[in-house]
Amino acid sequence: MNIKNIYLLNIAAATFLGMLIAGGLAFKNSTGQNAEQQPVYRSVPHPKSLSFAGEQVPLERWDVSERFDRELLFNYYNQANVLFLLKLSHRYFPVISERLSANGVPDDFKYLCVAESNLLSGARSSVGATGFWQFMSGTAPAYGLQANSQVDDRYDIIKSTDAACAYLKAAYKKFGSWTAAAASYNMGQGGYNGQATFQGTKYYYDLQLPEETNRYLFRILAFKHLLQNAATLGFQLTDTELYTEVPYRTITVNQSIANLAQFARQNGTTYKMLRQLNPWLRGRSLTVTNKSYTIKLPQ
Repeated sequence: MNIKNIYLLNIAAATFLGMLIAGGLAFKNSTGQNAEQQPVYRSVPHPKSLSFAGEQVPLERWDVSERFDRELLFNYYNQANVLFLLKLSHRYFPVISERLSANGVPDDFKYLCVAESNLLSGARSSVGATGFWQFMSGTAPAYGLQANSQVDDRYDIIKSTDAACAYLKAAYKKFGSWTAAAASYNMGQGGYNGQATFQGTKYYYDLQLPEETNRYLFRILAFKHLLQNAATLGFQLTDTELYTEVPYRTITVNQSIANLAQFARQNGTTYKMLRQLNPWLRGRSLTVTNKSYTIKLPQ
């Protein structure tokens, strides 16, 4: 065998050996080890106990445990949304909690707001429910919310939270339970009362309800568990990554504004920023009659 043939044979042998090594790295070896790890998906551990607004959740019941498990899994594995909610909650929870406390409503209802709108002021349902607390335009005025083409208080976090509190307190008075009040927020007091009357109980966990309401309270509970225990569940954020309240100053307006874009420029900002700081402003002008409005402007 001449030198040239020996050289070619060595190249071929080295190539074959390289292919064997590369193939071995891609598959499990004889000991069962895998050099290329695949992601592992696991169930989310349940808390030993859970409550909503001071009312115990009967997790020892298989049906309750499984319904909670479903919502926990669906939301835990939507990691991007959980991280986004953690960032937003740092901005909005202090405001919501303050209004809940001022109105005598348990703080856990801030998680109902999460379930309703993902803490997005511009959230809008397929049936037209709008804002942080998802009020319908026809329902809003009954709770003191103005809702028209120029001004829509459903987008105002303070006014809409106060309105939600009024609804929830009335529902609690009717049903004697904050859990029932939360469920009725989804299906209406009339709908909940009708089911309770027919089935002979007001206890949410014993009622057969429409599927959306069946899941509703458990979605709220899942958000409560995930956001309260985010760090131990693997959601890591630094303080600098959290959203903070945008610095602003306020002015009181008691006269109509014909052109909000011009008004914004005159006050050192833009129409876009004016709308972002005041999402309740819905048009290009503001008609003021026998009242005044407080408008936020960049600090």
